Amino acid sequence: MINTGLVKNSMKKNSMLIALIATMLFFQVLIVSQGRGSLFAPANISNIISQNSYVVILASGMLLCILTGGNIDLSVGSIVALVGAVAGTLVVNLHLNIFLSIIICLIVGILIGAWQGFWIAYVRIPPFIVTLAGMLLWRGVALLILNGLTISPFPESYQKYFTTYLPATDNPETIFAVTFITGIIICLIYVAYAVFDRFNKKRKGYQTDHLGLTITRLVFISLAVMFVFTLLGKHKGIPVVLIQLAVIVLAYSYYTSSTVPGRHLYAIGGNEKAAKLSGINTDRVLFSAYTNMGFLSAVAALVCVARFNSAAPTAGTNYELDAIGACFIGGASAYGGTGTVGGAVIGAIFMGVLNNGMSIVGIDSNWQKAVKGIVVLGAVVFDVLSKKRVKSN
Repeated sequence: MINTGLVKNSMKKNSMLIALIATMLFFQVLIVSQGRGSLFAPANISNIISQNSYVVILASGMLLCILTGGNIDLSVGSIVALVGAVAGTLVVNLHLNIFLSIIICLIVGILIGAWQGFWIAYVRIPPFIVTLAGMLLWRGVALLILNGLTISPFPESYQKYFTTYLPATDNPETIFAVTFITGIIICLIYVAYAVFDRFNKKRKGYQTDHLGLTITRLVFISLAVMFVFTLLGKHKGIPVVLIQLAVIVLAYSYYTSSTVPGRHLYAIGGNEKAAKLSGINTDRVLFSAYTNMGFLSAVAALVCVARFNSAAPTAGTNYELDAIGACFIGGASAYGGTGTVGGAVIGAIFMGVLNNGMSIVGIDSNWQKAVKGIVVLGAVVFDVLSKKRVKSN
């Protein structure tokens, strides 16, 4: 007998994934019917990854802020602009060592995050106010550093760490073989981890999904991974930035789900007063969440300046909205305490597919913004109504 309760829970967790697949298929049919190529063209898949890398990075950090009680950080786009300006000055203008420049940029991001985290966590100024002030302040500093001008181009010695592909060869057969085998290895590791995790939960008496649902999910995700890696193999191989994204996503997924500090984020989002009474240092957790957001904003800046090959005063515009939208679309609660890094990544991919699909179809950019706004509102409305339904039951 299949436990219907478990089936419903599993469907709820995977609803965003289903919506993502439906959206991709919808745009694929629309694009093909208009004779505009294919959403699943190898070059386009690689392009979607590169275009939306900053959203994944920022959403991973934004989720930690949202978990603490629905808090957000409005300053991340301006931090991206400021750190990009610092990177351009150090790497292009001063010709400083690449690694030293990267370290300095990351430290700048951490210091900015710590500055904002101090006012939020220890002075208890609302995050909206602090980060709104930061959005104006850091954009102003970026403009001062750049003097209103764009710094470019960045040297290849810098770009190769963010914009190149693996394996580093021009042989298409080698590229496809290495990429395809890498996909197989990832699938095997994922299946082995899922089986081990299920066994551990069973042994400890935890609730698990029905075996049939688990197998279906494993098969589906494995096929999706192989499909993507097959397409990447037909293009230039594995983007270096995809490896960087995988490291960030895996690290933050582990942090939020399997560490004590990570679980403290959920506890604060559920009930901050109760968490404080239970011995959790809520001030420190809030401080670390916003310090981390500054760090990841710096990482996103380093990726962006490499992709655009320039540090511009307008860089990072509306990036905070993309990150916040990705988190809410991916299942994070507007009230905090609920959400996963995996969900935020799915939300980021969803927004990326939405942007890419509408651009290929030729939808006006103003309408694109309207559609994205409706999608984000719909995700939040769904969350609010779901919570009300649970309370009424």
